[in-house]
Amino acid sequence: METVFNKEFILEVFIGRYRMAKRSKEQVEKDEKTVIIKLQSKAKESIDDLAEECGFSGPKLRRIINNLEEKGIIWGYHAVTDFDKIGLSEYVLLIKKTNIPLDKLAEKIINRDIEKFAEKMDIIIGSSNYLHGLYDWILCFAAEDLRQAKKFDSEFLKYFKEYVQETQLLENIFPVKRSGIENPRLKDLKDFI
Repeated sequence: METVFNKEFILEVFIGRYRMAKRSKEQVEKDEKTVIIKLQSKAKESIDDLAEECGFSGPKLRRIINNLEEKGIIWGYHAVTDFDKIGLSEYVLLIKKTNIPLDKLAEKIINRDIEKFAEKMDIIIGSSNYLHGLYDWILCFAAEDLRQAKKFDSEFLKYFKEYVQETQLLENIFPVKRSGIENPRLKDLKDFI
């Protein structure tokens, strides 16, 4: 016996599969976003605990995380440190560049010249970002004290003088949230305000 499919049946099947594939892709993206949000503040939890919190099985969560790592969405993992407890203070250096073409400065950044320079001065750079706005670059770093931070600022200006027009050094008095993790000593903020 020969099965005959009419045009309407074929269209219905095709459209149904298309909708299912579209929903499936949307669901994958939604699941990935859920995992990314949870990992921001709970990356230290076990896979099983994290999976339960996301509403997934352990194997599904592992697949999603592996996929995010393979796509380069997750770069890596790190410990969020309380610098006060290890005798360091946090600073922010806002940098305004000169009119020298960015390709020269970009090459120095790509070659990690700024990090190498900071390491020689026992400075720990936590983040380094290119900006749009009044300033062009921001360095967040840890130093022993304000004296060391000011010395880093001064030496930074000398070392990168052809690229840097101006800097602004700020001290981070109290971190409320860092790298997606809320400060466990949040109640201590009252002492600073």
